[in-house]
Amino acid sequence: MCRACGQATADCGQVLPARLRDRLLTDHGPATLHVTDPSVERVTLMRVLRAELGIGLTEVKAVLGQVLAGAYSGTLPEVEYLARKLRRAGVDAVATRP
Repeated sequence: MCRACGQATADCGQVLPARLRDRLLTDHGPATLHVTDPSVERVTLMRVLRAELGIGLTEVKAVLGQVLAGAYSGTLPEVEYLARKLRRAGVDAVATRP
């Protein structure tokens, strides 16, 4: 963030500072990741989630449950990024806002 003007930018692949992430959620609300095919191959989902979120097997099982229940949320860019990665892996996924 620029100390002079307050302008901030985000680059792909870098973690968004918590303060800016919280501001995005406050200003725009959360987005939710939806997998539209309930018979999706769970192994594919877990592989993509583990790779993109950098989490272990125990954690990915919890996240998988949230995704399948339509309860996994985050900022729109975060969720859309995951949805795109899932679509590239053959999973029909979308990011939505309530």
